[in-house]
Amino acid sequence: MTIQICVVGLGKIAQDQHLPVAAKNADFNLAAVVSSRGSYGNVKTFKTFSDLVASGIKLDAVTLCMPPKPRFDIAHRAIDAGFHLLLERPPTSTIGELEALLAHAAAHKRIVFTAWHSQHNAAVDEAKRLLAGLTVRRLHVSWKEDVRYWHPGQEWIWEPGGFGVFDPGINAFSIISKIMPVPILVADARLMIPSNKATPIAASIRFKSPIGIDADLTAELDWQQTGEPSWDIDVETNEGTTLQLSNGGTQLRVNGEVTLAGSSSQEYERIYAHFAELLNSGKSDVDSTPLQLVSDCFMLGRRVDADPFV
Repeated sequence: MTIQICVVGLGKIAQDQHLPVAAKNADFNLAAVVSSRGSYGNVKTFKTFSDLVASGIKLDAVTLCMPPKPRFDIAHRAIDAGFHLLLERPPTSTIGELEALLAHAAAHKRIVFTAWHSQHNAAVDEAKRLLAGLTVRRLHVSWKEDVRYWHPGQEWIWEPGGFGVFDPGINAFSIISKIMPVPILVADARLMIPSNKATPIAASIRFKSPIGIDADLTAELDWQQTGEPSWDIDVETNEGTTLQLSNGGTQLRVNGEVTLAGSSSQEYERIYAHFAELLNSGKSDVDSTPLQLVSDCFMLGRRVDADPFV
């Protein structure tokens, strides 16, 4: 049976990925979109989520792509309306919201899928396989881009609950939490916050292992890099294996040789294929670890005042 789905929020990620991928996946019918500003082809458009629910349109699931701060309320109402949920990352603004949402979904027998898109790369899967059973002695994340290019006019990212540089950085956290052969925790962080903003423009993080492994685990996030972005993760092991995930986790080098190279569109194709499997099996797939790592950075991070961002 074809799954009737609606995409809520038509920002850049929805237009670039969710809409075209959902539209071409044979398991889904893109029955509607919700947007106050735009539309998508001939797909039925509603201005608000309330209008969607009031219409009585037959839906099985919704994909929520709006900024994280208003997402909890809409997700809660979607469950009340009987819809299953695909949540674009980050799933909610806080861990508390995510836990409350999962409890509400379980009570109403609704499926929740936290779609950390960077985890859905073949290169990430292969890195996880190769690192299994090995001892990581060094891991370094370099996640740097130009905020003016990648987030033009998106003032919400600078507000409380907007994540700042952790909005892209959480993608890196989703990868390292998947590929590391042992769990990782935040040891400390430095958060560079412009004097006229509420969220960081850059951050330096040091991680640790809860089982006492002596390893150098670090991350540098920066929104001030112009030109080409750097979305790279380097890993060295005691056994001599070196890995580099680059281009946001789509490309893998093993001991200096490229072994896999994919694209971001393949991430979303795998996301929707997996969501169809979850709906058919009646199971949720929820990973709170990337959000927990970001939350811990804010909890443990030392604020460093930076120049105003204008």
